[in-house]
Amino acid sequence: MASVVFYFQVHQPYRLRRYSIFDTEPTYFDDYKNEQICHKVSEKCYLPATQAILDMVRRHEGRFRVSYSLTGTVIEQFKRYNPEVLKVFEALAKTGCVEFISETYYHSLSFLYSRNEFIEQTNMHCRLIEDLFGQTPRVFRNTELTYNNDVAQVVHDMGFTAVLAEGADYVLGYRSPTYVYNPPNRPDLRLLLKNYRLSDDVAFRFSNRGWKEWPLKAEKFAGWINQINGNGYVCNLFMDYETFGEHQWADTGIFDFLRALPGEVLKYRDNDFLTVSEAADRYPAAGEIDVPHMTSWADTERDLSAWLGNAMQANALHEIFRLEDDIKAAGDPVLLADWRKLQTSDHFYYMCTKYFSDGDVHKYFNPYESPYDGYINFMNIIDNLRHRIADSVESAESPRLGMGKSP
Repeated sequence: MASVVFYFQVHQPYRLRRYSIFDTEPTYFDDYKNEQICHKVSEKCYLPATQAILDMVRRHEGRFRVSYSLTGTVIEQFKRYNPEVLKVFEALAKTGCVEFISETYYHSLSFLYSRNEFIEQTNMHCRLIEDLFGQTPRVFRNTELTYNNDVAQVVHDMGFTAVLAEGADYVLGYRSPTYVYNPPNRPDLRLLLKNYRLSDDVAFRFSNRGWKEWPLKAEKFAGWINQINGNGYVCNLFMDYETFGEHQWADTGIFDFLRALPGEVLKYRDNDFLTVSEAADRYPAAGEIDVPHMTSWADTERDLSAWLGNAMQANALHEIFRLEDDIKAAGDPVLLADWRKLQTSDHFYYMCTKYFSDGDVHKYFNPYESPYDGYINFMNIIDNLRHRIADSVESAESPRLGMGKSP
């Protein structure tokens, strides 16, 4: 049996406005651009793709099943700019065929710098999913699929029963992502690894006319999935949701492919679709996967270099997390929310200086003229944030007028 495990990541950051050293206003985020992009991607991807998924679940009478994670930042923007998108996701949740899994609320790299902040953000995200969709997440995926043994230990202690990771060749060795595994010394925690070859056929190669498999039809892809029978149990297709309509435009045929795929997969009697937790519950672990160093699903290296590959990125990340104690001591909820929005991994991705194939990807998503502009803009904001912290502390320490005793 080959069980297809579709997992989609839905995320939008709060993009920063151009912020110079002369700016003093504590307004860091470009509301106009955030609204504009949310509307655009909702029209091209979120609405048509989610409606298509809902239609497929209904058409196949529950046999088509998928999993999602929606970051807190994208949910906040849906509520503000495109509430109709959330309504379709809520309809999906009611079908019982869709699982919503947890991650850090602000799509941050907090695990690397502050375990307390990591746990707080994850708990925030779980509460958000419970409130919106009536589900208590059982599965965890860290930001950009960053993962190692330490992540497994922490999320296990938080009560999660499964965790997602990249099926990198240097981690798997001779083994295959078509099996379920467990981390070292955690036999009760399931580890599902992305099948990056088949996932990337859809997410990156689908519209590439120079690819020898172009055009990719649902029938052909279902045949590749069926080849897993006898060589594993799961086909973990993990990808950005924006694959459908944004990265791969509608005129490439990506929506036709998506709509046709369930029927083609289900033509093979032994195949089915499962949510992540269903796959974790059904299949026993085939063994341990030891991941001592951080992996991710980004770039050819599949490590942290997309966010920590140069001194600018390392400095920016260090500086933002260095403010944690002072931010939380200030007790200002607006200040805290701004600080957390600035943790979003996209801000550091924009500072990446890679070139060749990975560099093209970084340029495509980068709103700045260069990574250096991104770094300078971010650090100007950090400088203002420090002044706000100092003002907040000074205000809290100042005696309040009218609070003294009457003569």
